[in-house]
Amino acid sequence: MRDEPGSVRGEDSFDVAAVDSWLKSIVELDGTPSVRQFPGGASNLTYLLTYPGRELILRRPPVGRKAASAHDMRREYRVQRGLKPVYPYVPTVIGFCDDHAVLGSDFYVMERIPGTILRGELPPGMALDEAGARKLSTALFDRLVDLHRVDPAAAGLADLGKGAGYVGRQVSGWSTRYRAARTENVPDFESVMAWLAEHQPDDVATVVIHNDWRFDNVVLDDALDIVGVLDWEMSTLGDPLMDLGGAVAYWIEPGDDAVFQQARRQPTHVPGMLTRAELVDHYCAASGLRPANWAFYEVFGLFRLAVIMQQIYYRYHHGQTHNERFKDFWMFVGYLEWRCREVAGR
Repeated sequence: MRDEPGSVRGEDSFDVAAVDSWLKSIVELDGTPSVRQFPGGASNLTYLLTYPGRELILRRPPVGRKAASAHDMRREYRVQRGLKPVYPYVPTVIGFCDDHAVLGSDFYVMERIPGTILRGELPPGMALDEAGARKLSTALFDRLVDLHRVDPAAAGLADLGKGAGYVGRQVSGWSTRYRAARTENVPDFESVMAWLAEHQPDDVATVVIHNDWRFDNVVLDDALDIVGVLDWEMSTLGDPLMDLGGAVAYWIEPGDDAVFQQARRQPTHVPGMLTRAELVDHYCAASGLRPANWAFYEVFGLFRLAVIMQQIYYRYHHGQTHNERFKDFWMFVGYLEWRCREVAGR
């Protein structure tokens, strides 16, 4: 089973003929494409362009207000182009366009990696026993370790980040983003932001990080091996334990409360999947890194998730998008504030 797109949402449509003309100026293609939109798109929007005998993926920013540092198509394109020779799970990029006369924004196009993308539940017909689930969840974090071992210079990405001080910049930066995106129906997170500022550790390393590591950002083949890693929108040079903390924030276990269960977007509840504690232990054993205070990274991951959801909700709240998927995000932002305080108080 493949991750199937649907019809293009009206607010996300674009001039297909203009894109087709631009594409044919850089690569040989036959016919005209049919265009479908993938069901995600809470952040950057993703489309399938199907030509006779060839499937391509187009990525572009959303409409409406955008965080100043987000939705950088040129950066996302550059990261994948650089990583491909040294990290084979990256898609092959075709071209980048910064001529806004074509689509109204920067965008890029890449080859589609066929396969299965896991979302909230296992797809119909997929059999996954406990041993298989454990193997799959272990492999997911092995690929994260592999990424963190990439030499940034070998990928031509040595200048991708700002170097030492990543942890401090992230705490400050995400705090600023939350305050800018706050609406009147969500908590102020001031106690959480103060706790993070007070407890932040020094960087443990500076490596290429993905910053959105989840099952729904990897592609599986028929043997359930990982053959692709997608959505490099937030990748940078940074602290690998911060990347791990972000991944843990999305990892919902069978024993978690009902509110957290409702937010689950990947099948981490399947019997045999690693628990959060097990995946942290596995990553640390494989990477050789061991945090002195894991609670900091866990709280940061949850806080960052809250900011991302609030930024998305801000666009909905102010009528910049009408996607009904986003209308209740504010409620989960409030829940995440409680969860941050619970972890910090352990």
